[in-house]
Amino acid sequence: MAPIIVTAVLGRSDQAAFDGLRRAHYPPERNVLPAHLTLFHHLPPSVEDELKHRLTEATRGVRAPAAKAAGLMSLGRGVAVKVESSGLAAIRRDLCEAFAGLLMPQDAGGWRPHVTIQNKVAPSMAKLLMTALAKEFRPREVEIAGLAAWWYRGGPWEPLSRHMFA
Repeated sequence: MAPIIVTAVLGRSDQAAFDGLRRAHYPPERNVLPAHLTLFHHLPPSVEDELKHRLTEATRGVRAPAAKAAGLMSLGRGVAVKVESSGLAAIRRDLCEAFAGLLMPQDAGGWRPHVTIQNKVAPSMAKLLMTALAKEFRPREVEIAGLAAWWYRGGPWEPLSRHMFA
């Protein structure tokens, strides 16, 4: 059975901007997904119904949480845009509590919200991009439009559900 991934749904203009950065800087042969902000990397398929219920409860009639592209983050072999959102962090914390015994170490540990724009390159290439982007980067608001769940079956992710904020 395929694990479930949970992401934030970015607003259209932010999605387009992050996708543009990925197209420009992500190795093309590895760039098989749109830009994304992952909340959970691997939830067991057995939580599908409960997860959809909880994502609906977290979004239905609820204003979208404020979020900000706060800076750049080195991934060692890549670069990401660091995202800060106390509201999104609170949603994730509630989901962590609900699924505590089922979380993989990567999801149970600390969360560093980000959108990866380059990965799987030589550290020297990542450092060059980080330096170049740092010259122009300015913190800005980012729209979080909703939450989404996806099936991971080894290739591009398959949509499971979308839950939009009011």
